Amino acid sequence: MNIANLSFAAGPEGLPAAVASLEEQLGAEFKDGGFHPRFGTRNHILPLTRSQYLEVVEVLEHPAAEKAPFGQAVRARTEMGGGWLGWVMDVDDLQPYIDRLQREPVHGSRQFPDGRRLEWEQLGVKGLLNDPQLPYFIKWISEPSVRPSALGEGSVELAKVEIAGNRSRVSEWLGFDLGDTFGGVEFEFTSPHGQPGIDAVTFRTLRGLVRI
Repeated sequence: MNIANLSFAAGPEGLPAAVASLEEQLGAEFKDGGFHPRFGTRNHILPLTRSQYLEVVEVLEHPAAEKAPFGQAVRARTEMGGGWLGWVMDVDDLQPYIDRLQREPVHGSRQFPDGRRLEWEQLGVKGLLNDPQLPYFIKWISEPSVRPSALGEGSVELAKVEIAGNRSRVSEWLGFDLGDTFGGVEFEFTSPHGQPGIDAVTFRTLRGLVRI
């Protein structure tokens, strides 16, 4: 299990404005990720170190966005002004999580601007909707050549994630005790009785540490 990516929802000003703001803060350029036909969303992505990536996502006026939990989650966060949406874990086998969480996976795909298609299965987005401190899980279906890691190693490193929530609740969801660090990333939990979700993320950039 690895940290795959972080998701940031664009605000009412739209995806280009959100991407421009993050590019300015991080000193790195995002790439057009394309359209999620099953979810009614589109994204731009920034490759990070350790084959991770940062996703900025926007909901579209599309029927799928009204039905898909991911589209619903993005719309809700955008209506709150945008900001951190959630985090995602990459696993080799979803079956243990299907069995333990008693949930069924959903097929996901992303259509690149050049026509290529990236496919995966995901599990736990409804958990994110109900309790935004929780990550959801993905298992890639497509070959490595079209996965985000194929974009190459970025210059920005994910250093720290600050989560409003409860470490034991997240550990129970993950199926192991999430320590102060995991996969080279520091995790800090605050406000256990407040509104759950990602409060802030710190990146190590060519300009130094940047907290967003």
